[in-house]
Parts: sequence; structure tokens; C-alpha cells
Amino acid sequence: MARFPITPKGLLKLQAELKRIRSVERPAIVRAIEEALAHGDLSENAEYHAAKDRQGQIEGQLRYVEGRIASAEVIDPATLSGDRVVFGATVVLVDLDNEAAPPVRYQIVGESEASIEEGTISFSSPVGRALIGKNEGDEALVVTPGGRRRMLIDEVSFG
Repeated sequence: MARFPITPKGLLKLQAELKRIRSVERPAIVRAIEEALAHGDLSENAEYHAAKDRQGQIEGQLRYVEGRIASAEVIDPATLSGDRVVFGATVVLVDLDNEAAPPVRYQIVGESEASIEEGTISFSSPVGRALIGKNEGDEALVVTPGGRRRMLIDEVSFG
């Protein structure tokens, strides 16, 4: 089974999602199915068929999250150090093609925990792939939908 890197914070999020599915989503869909069954004739019961479809989606989601947790390889950035960009590193980038743009800060995380709004990017994203293995002070060529960008790795930190 393939292992997927994840931070401790990302694992906690997955565990919370699993708990929510089991304790909120599943019971809600069971109630919806029971209510639809009470309406009688299943062959023409749109509510029943919609609830069963939703149940299938929820079960698929549950299996996906359980699989991600089972195959997670937890990497704690607090235990890492150095000036090389690796999984868990927080990097400050300067756009060399647009020096007026303010520096940006991202933490390199797993696919399931990446969120630009939270300042995290996946190690497998175009930016993540361009940064992994580089050192503080190196220049990285990042291929984005908007074109190629030259980025300076201004700072690498952990924790």
C-alpha cells in the first residue's frame, strides 16, 4: 500500500472528518431513508432513491478518508531542520519577475491538507514540485497556469 505524507495537523483534520461522517452524515442519511420508506411505494419514491444515492456517496467518502488515514505517513515539521525545502518546510518566496509583489509564505504539506487560504500547498502541486529539494537562496522556476515564474527561496523554516 502506498504511503502518503501528512502533517500531524492534517491527520487531525482527517480524523475529525471521519468522526463527522460517522456521527453526523451517516445517521442523517439513515433517518432520511427511514422517512422515505414510510412514504410507501419505492418504485416511484424519488426521496428514497435520492437518499440511497446520497448514502452511496457518504459510504464512498467514508472509505476514502479511512484509506487516507490508514496509509498516512505522519511527518512532524517540528522535528526537522535545515535550509533545504522538504515536506513540512515553510518557505518564503520572492517573485523575481514582479519585485513589486510582496513575498509569500507557504508550508509544504500533503495533498489532502493543502489550502491556499491557510498558506499551505501540496508537495505535488506545480509550486511544491518546483521547490522540493532546493535550498534557501536558490531560484526556482515555477510553471503556473499564468506562465513561468522565477521565485527566490528567501527563507526556509520548520515548526
